[in-house]
Amino acid sequence: MKTVDFSEPGTFLLTAAFMFLGIFGRYVAIALLFSVLVQGVYKDKFSPRQVQKRPRRDRQTQVEIGWSFFTSILFALAGAAMVLVWQKGFTKVYLEVNEYPLWWLPVSLIIVLFLHETYYYWLHRWMHRPSIYKYVHKVHHDSITTSAWTSFSFHPLESILQAIFIPGLLFILPLHLYTIGLVLLIMTTTSVINHLNTELYPQDFHTHWFGHWWIGATHHSLHHSQFRTNFGLYFTFWDKWMKTESPQYARLFEEKTENSISSIEKIEMKIH
Repeated sequence: MKTVDFSEPGTFLLTAAFMFLGIFGRYVAIALLFSVLVQGVYKDKFSPRQVQKRPRRDRQTQVEIGWSFFTSILFALAGAAMVLVWQKGFTKVYLEVNEYPLWWLPVSLIIVLFLHETYYYWLHRWMHRPSIYKYVHKVHHDSITTSAWTSFSFHPLESILQAIFIPGLLFILPLHLYTIGLVLLIMTTTSVINHLNTELYPQDFHTHWFGHWWIGATHHSLHHSQFRTNFGLYFTFWDKWMKTESPQYARLFEEKTENSISSIEKIEMKIH
């Protein structure tokens, strides 16, 4: 059987097209899922207090999806390029699970998330420099009141800066294909959740040993409203270490989840 040559222009573009369908489709599917969840379940039953009181406009969602479309194209091109260099033998990607010890699968996942968090935190702070912000990061912050659709809404320059990190790791860190897929799924899902502007996590989650270090919608919504706090991607540790976490976070989280619990109790009282 003839081996597919990803360096052929037609094959490369077809690979990029399939990757675009996967990336943009994943974004739409997850964003739609959580949008329905928030509107159909949380809005009616829990009604968590929102960080921002400004109503979202239909036009805002359309703009976000438009930017996300271009973001997905750039991510797909980066992915297709990595398939090409993988075929040429330049990456550390491996396909056989037993090629490395099984313990390396979870350990490599943790390492990737830590390194990605570190890269993004400092990149994010750099993008907020006044001389950089308006050219790179402003598009994302045009969505002051965020939603699931905001999660991939980036200027192309920011999309490129985000797209290069994971592929860059593949040159130096052995990663199984499953690990790469899981990282990408975590990245998309957490981005959608963190932009919901509606807190999904339970009361006191922010004081739990895991929740203390994990970012949710309340945490990231404060970044969109305050601009100079809460720069993290998955975790809060860099914000805590660098003292850039909003002092309003704990209080606001408690207010939102307390409001949710109160709403549930009222519903139960009406039922009984």
